[in-house]
Amino acid sequence: MKKLFHTVAFIEGLSYLFLLGIAMPLKYWAGLPLFVKYGGWAHGVLFIFYMLILTIIFIKKEIDLEDTIRAGVLAFVPFGWRWVKF
Repeated sequence: MKKLFHTVAFIEGLSYLFLLGIAMPLKYWAGLPLFVKYGGWAHGVLFIFYMLILTIIFIKKEIDLEDTIRAGVLAFVPFGWRWVKF
């Protein structure tokens, strides 16, 4: 389950970077809001999946509360998935 979590964390992190680095500039500088609409939807689904897997791993006692909180906070930081270590 931890391997699945790290895979989802990586993909979720890339979707976040896509939103910040590509979709938002295209929306505000080029007038193309569809990238934010669909990219944001995909990122939202991935974020929910990230948190769901994190919760399952915690409930199964594979990680402690400190690691769970750290991974949850790092979901909001660009490139944060790189510092999730467990």
